[in-house]
Formats: sequence, structure tokens, C-alpha cells
Amino acid sequence: MTDHGSALSGDWDFDPAHTRIGFSARHAMVTTVRGSFNDVTGRLYADVEDMSKSYAEVVLKAASVDTRNQQRDDHLRSADFFDVEKWPDIRFESTQIEEVEENAYMVSGNLTIRDITKPVTIPIELVGVQTDAQGALRAGFEGSRRINRRDFGLEWNMPLDAGGVLVSEKISLEFEISAVKRGSDQPADQG
Repeated sequence: MTDHGSALSGDWDFDPAHTRIGFSARHAMVTTVRGSFNDVTGRLYADVEDMSKSYAEVVLKAASVDTRNQQRDDHLRSADFFDVEKWPDIRFESTQIEEVEENAYMVSGNLTIRDITKPVTIPIELVGVQTDAQGALRAGFEGSRRINRRDFGLEWNMPLDAGGVLVSEKISLEFEISAVKRGSDQPADQG
């Protein structure tokens, strides 16, 4: 088991001010557009003695999508993509968490975008566990996973004159998570 074992066991809440759940996609076949969701909540329960008891839940508010371009963000919020009026949440709920190597986990579960739920497995690395300046126990996790956006009903696209399409079907999901252990001395720093 890892050196972080006993410290990692317990309930954790994502610190939204220090968590980034993002994505990247090819645009016009030549550039990469990156974005993230600014409204993220999540929780994790870890039992390093019996990983079958561990679970994670993440909720993203689809309307909080941010690609640093208002016109593109409005299009992503529309019925062409996330349809945030009808489906405001993007949700992931784990079904299994396995430790595959020291500080490396496979988190399997159900990802729901719009009205479509599909199983996905996400490799996640435990970056570390530290007590922060306010006395709270904090854990950092990172990972990424490619998915096909069309599997989740995100069908909109536009053909290009020279061939190809405006937006790639394959999207890379990016996870940079800071979680604070419940019951540690202080609440998460908001700075």
C-alpha cells in the first residue's frame, strides 16, 4: 500500500477554487481549443484497506463552460451541444476504484452528458497528500481520458471546404483535482 494510505482513507470534498476539470478538442483540423467548467462539485470516499468501498462523484454545471470566447461558450451552451436549459448537469458517479500501481488508480463509472449515460474508466494519479497552510489535509489528483463526444449526443459539426470537420469528434478530458479531507482542521482556502 502507498505511504499516503492511512492519510488518504476517509471522506474528501473537492476544493472548486483549486480544481480544474477541462477538455481540449481540435478546431478546424489544425489548432487545439481548451476549455473548462468553472462550477465543479465533487466528493470522494477512500478506503485503502478495501478499495471496493471507495467511490467518487463529480457534478459539473454545463452552463459554466469556459473556453475564453463568449460566442463559442454560448454555442456550447445551446441545444447544438450541452443544451444547458434542458440538461444543466454533467455527472460522473464511480462504480469501481482500483489501485493499479502505487499512487495510480483506475476509476470506472458512469458519465452522463445531456440525457446519455455511458461507462468510462479514467486513469487517475495521486500527486500527493499534504497539510496546507490553514491546517487542512489536502490531496491532489491528476488524470486524462479521451472520449468520443458523439457517444454523448454532441453531434453538431460543420464540414470544411478542404476536407475534415470544424470540431473533432475525439475530446480529451483533463482532471486536476484538489480535495480537502472532511474533519481536517480548517475549511478549504478560497484564495
